[in-house]
Amino acid sequence: MKIVSATSFVHQALRTRVIAKPGAVAELGRELARLGCKRPLLLSGQRTAAGPVWADVRSALGDLPFGAVQDIEPHSSLATVERVAQLAREHGADALVAVGGGSVSDTAKAVALVLAEGAPLAQHASRFVPPGTVLTPDLVKPKLPILSIAMTASGAEATPSLGIRTPEGIKLLFWDAQLASRVIFLDPVANLATPASVMLSTGMNGLAHCIEGLYSKSGSPITSILALDGIVKFDQALRQVAAMPHDVNARANLLLAAHMSGMVLASARSCLHHALCHVMGATFGVAHGDVNSAVLPHALRFNASAAARELAPAAARLGLPSQSDGAGEQLVHWLHALQQTIGVPSRLRDLGVAREQLADVAQKTIHERGLAYNPRSVSNASELEAILLAAW
Repeated sequence: MKIVSATSFVHQALRTRVIAKPGAVAELGRELARLGCKRPLLLSGQRTAAGPVWADVRSALGDLPFGAVQDIEPHSSLATVERVAQLAREHGADALVAVGGGSVSDTAKAVALVLAEGAPLAQHASRFVPPGTVLTPDLVKPKLPILSIAMTASGAEATPSLGIRTPEGIKLLFWDAQLASRVIFLDPVANLATPASVMLSTGMNGLAHCIEGLYSKSGSPITSILALDGIVKFDQALRQVAAMPHDVNARANLLLAAHMSGMVLASARSCLHHALCHVMGATFGVAHGDVNSAVLPHALRFNASAAARELAPAAARLGLPSQSDGAGEQLVHWLHALQQTIGVPSRLRDLGVAREQLADVAQKTIHERGLAYNPRSVSNASELEAILLAAW
């Protein structure tokens, strides 16, 4: 069991400015000027580029000469990062503006990293040495500033970490404190362009950041406070968005919860749950929020006995009734009920993941860095396969 001392811990703080209000996107030009940036490169996925937010972003730039990449794919790729980095060089970009969710944010981070530290990107990836060592390169060269307009509830824009998919279906993971966004725009009116179903599924990813942050071996008293408050805010905001998909206040509450989850992840890192989700995303291309939703209760149940002390305050804050089987099991029941209420995926089979593929996922996950921070050690792939079978 992990016991975090209030007098002995490490916490990674970041230099991020957050602008949260309806119409925040209109502040983009002024924030670029404040950073001394005059030639931004805009990044988005196709859906965002075709929506109303893209026009608002362009309007906010005024007369600034900008470049644009409008086809960032889910989970991104090494080829996409290489292509966008070359466009950034050709444009003479002095800032990157990410308009979207985790894949767009991660691409912006990867581009900033490779522009500063050199190609190929893969050489800068973190490496996991079982059972509990993560080797992260020292990436100290100055990075282009990233400004992010959050269009999902993953909180990825607040973190200094990223994942990029390889052609072999492996997600390479990176970490550099300079890669967290310098400015984040939480604009609930702009966020209405994102379907509520996407906000709900990506919100389950943000919720997972908070839950894993409670019991991560890399946690601190500061991340625990943020995680506990974030869990309560997610519980409220997810239900609000499900009930009132077009309500601006509901979107604002969910964006705030997501940002808090990113702050948790930035310092506490992620554990076993996200390790499984990273592998499935890279292997099958399933949406990260959807697979997070399906796996989270089962990964939590696996860790419940090893993290009973850390999970108890969360059950108490949610007002869950005391049960003999402990806080972890209370939270599992709460998660299942939340899935049903807000209509997010609860089974891997519904995401197109075949049962016979689970053993391969489990074997790949043994090599994922999230296991280094997990409160319960994993001795073999069969333990991971059991979690996946329960989620299937």
